[in-house]
Amino acid sequence: MNILLIASAFNSLSQRLYAELSDHGHRVDVVLAAHGPDPVRAAVHELRPDLIVAPMLRTALPEDVWRERTCLIVHPGPPGDRGPSSLDWAIAGRAEQWGVTVLQAEAGMDAGPVWAAEPFPVPPVGKSDLYRNEVSDAAVTAVLTAVRRYAEGAHKPLPQTDESVTVVWRDFFRQERRRIDWERDDTETVLRKLRGADSQPGVLDELLGREVFLHGGHPEDRLRGRPGAVLAQRAGAVCRATRDGAVWIPELRPRKNSGDPAPFRRPAASVLAAQQPGLVLPEVPAPLDLPPGRRTWTDIRYRQRGDVGFLAFSFPGGAMSTDQCRRLLAAYEHALTRPTRVLVLGGTRDFFSNGIHLNVVEAAGDPAEESWTNLNAMDDLVEAVLRTTDRLVVAALAGNAAAGGAMLALAADQVWCRTGVVLNPHYRRMGLYGSEFWTYTLPRRVGPEQADRLTTEALPVSAASAERLGLVDRLVPAAPEEFPAEVERLAAGLAAAPDLDRRLAAKAAARAADERARPLARYRQEELARMHAIFFDPEAPYHALRSAFVRKTPGGRGRCSRA
Repeated sequence: MNILLIASAFNSLSQRLYAELSDHGHRVDVVLAAHGPDPVRAAVHELRPDLIVAPMLRTALPEDVWRERTCLIVHPGPPGDRGPSSLDWAIAGRAEQWGVTVLQAEAGMDAGPVWAAEPFPVPPVGKSDLYRNEVSDAAVTAVLTAVRRYAEGAHKPLPQTDESVTVVWRDFFRQERRRIDWERDDTETVLRKLRGADSQPGVLDELLGREVFLHGGHPEDRLRGRPGAVLAQRAGAVCRATRDGAVWIPELRPRKNSGDPAPFRRPAASVLAAQQPGLVLPEVPAPLDLPPGRRTWTDIRYRQRGDVGFLAFSFPGGAMSTDQCRRLLAAYEHALTRPTRVLVLGGTRDFFSNGIHLNVVEAAGDPAEESWTNLNAMDDLVEAVLRTTDRLVVAALAGNAAAGGAMLALAADQVWCRTGVVLNPHYRRMGLYGSEFWTYTLPRRVGPEQADRLTTEALPVSAASAERLGLVDRLVPAAPEEFPAEVERLAAGLAAAPDLDRRLAAKAAARAADERARPLARYRQEELARMHAIFFDPEAPYHALRSAFVRKTPGGRGRCSRA
């Protein structure tokens, strides 16, 4: 079928549905509703789709569109749930199970007949993490079911007037409900409020006399202080006392003042430093190999199980700043000193990496210089992985990877990927040529023609397609919560394989042969020359595209389709 996706943004779920519907043989086009109703109408008129699917909408579809064509809305709530803040209510209400419903667009919001529904568990994670993982898995299953039923033509969707459907209207989840009472709320309540708004919209609060939005929250088991007081910093995050404990808050976003450009999230300590020059917060480090039983936050961890080392990292939004790259490189170098035969890279869930940290770049006094510094730090990390020849390195992708983050994964010997992951192995949509040795690693996996197609078309790739192309070596068909244990089992098997010594010798020989044919330094030099020209050209599209992306202002293309 010809399917048109209409979305307010080409976000993680929209990208995954685009890729997976394409994998199922459908012709898929996308139009962004953020550009207004006229481009939507124009796309419908031009493409004449057999079916319209709306994975993520912040505004209603034009009435003439849904009256003329079948439009399926993906709602992140169980059948009968209605309203714009379904996941917020699920997290606030401590729901153990929730659901995704695919319903037909009608005049009433979320009131149309149900084409498919799929339940999912609600673990204690941030809303954005939940959305990209459990919600995304359920949404894909429900959408594929609904599309199949529509194509077959015999299915009659269930009206919500049916006695089996309990209709519940949930109002917009306003900041008044998110507000934290630091004197009265216990730590678990604070964490639940922070997790329910970790990406958007954040929790509005006052910190050191300024209004800011708090983004993300993690427990702390040792630090204590007056409720609401800022106690310490670690890796860019700040620790704040609750009435019975403390929490780590990784990111802050200043509240917008009239006339100012749109503010954006960035590491919490840097926001406080900008607002309070001279502020000194004690740096309280956490050990890389965190002892069992510790309940604290750190964005990089190392542990060892027999002959396997696990270097886990988890950065908000998957972005990696200069500091994060340098700290991860130091942790990687530490991991290389340990007596292991296999080293696994990647977090336990959610993003693997999305490359350089555009928010930190945008906030820098000299964004061009910070772009350059950040990219070189990223290249240092990728080069260290490429030059490792004494053990097998596995990139374990629990979540999505894009741009330089995707190339970091390709630097490993093997790429293992949860089946729900989406890869974006390209840079073009940010106006960049790219680095991270992609001109070496991408063609050696997929060949020069496919490498050119992937980087030129700049479209999302499903995990299944990535395996077929050679970007991924192993698919791991596990639920998000089960992925770490499955990776540990597979890694133990790899370390115990009888042919491991032979594989390591072949790896070292191949690296030496590649180095003789063309040194890694030459790949890096040529890529960086192209990137330097872009970064330091004030007229380069990268600067406007970066700013629009970071500040969530309209920009970029309103349409895309698979060639």
